[in-house]
Amino acid sequence: MNALNALNTLIALLFLLCYAYQFAYIPLVWLRKPKAQTRTPRENRFAFLICARNEAAVIGDLLDSIHAQTYDQSLLRVFVMADNCTDNTAEIAAQKGARVYTRFDKTRVGKGYALEALRRNIRRDYPEGFDGYFVFDADNVLMNDYVERMNATFSQGNAIVTSYRNSKNYGDNWISAGYGLWFLRESKYLHYARTLLGTSCNVSGTGFLFGREVSDRIGDWPFHTLTEDIEFSIDQIIAGEKITFCPDAEFFDEQPRKFSQSWHQRLRWSKGYLQVFGRYGGRLARGVGKGSFSCFDMCMTIMPAYILSAISIVCNLFLCCRGLILGGDLRAAAVSILGLVLNMGLTVFAMGAVTTLTEWKKIHASPVKKLLYMFTFPLFMLTYVPISLAALFWKGEWKPIAHTVTLKDGSLLLPSRKGS
Repeated sequence: MNALNALNTLIALLFLLCYAYQFAYIPLVWLRKPKAQTRTPRENRFAFLICARNEAAVIGDLLDSIHAQTYDQSLLRVFVMADNCTDNTAEIAAQKGARVYTRFDKTRVGKGYALEALRRNIRRDYPEGFDGYFVFDADNVLMNDYVERMNATFSQGNAIVTSYRNSKNYGDNWISAGYGLWFLRESKYLHYARTLLGTSCNVSGTGFLFGREVSDRIGDWPFHTLTEDIEFSIDQIIAGEKITFCPDAEFFDEQPRKFSQSWHQRLRWSKGYLQVFGRYGGRLARGVGKGSFSCFDMCMTIMPAYILSAISIVCNLFLCCRGLILGGDLRAAAVSILGLVLNMGLTVFAMGAVTTLTEWKKIHASPVKKLLYMFTFPLFMLTYVPISLAALFWKGEWKPIAHTVTLKDGSLLLPSRKGS
């Protein structure tokens, strides 16, 4: 089993080589202060773009949180695409003051197509356009100073701005907490560090803003892979745009609670990474060759962990089967595989522990659950390993996830920062 030991050692070293720079982000966030904003915020006109499929249970909370913003309400316009809905999502959105469009298309399925249809309608009906466009999912809820904070960052000349993603239902179970902790880490120790360094972030599904020039350049919404957010990010980075992070603009979204839902969602993400890399990998590589750290960072975001995980599974299974056939000692194989998993788990635990402790006050859960889910976080992340392998053989299909967590059920008491 010397070959297996050598393989697992090599994979561990490659993981370290690919992602060691992200560990350097941690002290950077602690030690470096952000640049002061020098420009007076402008009074920008913003459009909210919301795609919703059977979201009657939650969309009202999002619209209420938009109406509660400290920003001048006369400068805000809300648009909802009721996408293949069979409930009263459209009616609720209209009652809450949104301009609602409907779409029924069972062949072009997914958020990318819904956004494309929504933007096409807006560009037709509002040819004067808007200064900026927010993208949200129907289950999101915004802090009441969200737009004010985002506008301040946007007014500094940043064409694309993403924000601090928190969770409505962190404390439900180890699955929702796994998502929540990952997004907290992404906000604090990836996006924030990138912005401090002056490199580009990426948008992560929801909670971002792009300006008029970006809107004019992309047209309706030409991003239709299973991870349209990553596709949009990479397209903009290759074009020379920089995505900035606003750490003070906080919003909340709902995380899956069932493993079956989580499996399918992350399988879609993994397949989407393959699609995006197939489409943009060559241009990203050329960007890296020209010295673009942002292109390198995006390459590391979408591929190495996926490739190394798939290679690890296939090669370990092959070498174990070969050893079994040839009468090898499987105990040595088990020790080697266990060592690889343990090293990966400890690394992930360290990331989760740092995030939990530094973002303690941001996490809406009891102290016991915060500590408990810090220890289950490695398990959540290690389930990506079989998901990565399964994505190689999955044809790719978008399926909606039902959202039910509302502010009315007491799961989240949204604080107010007005006047802070």
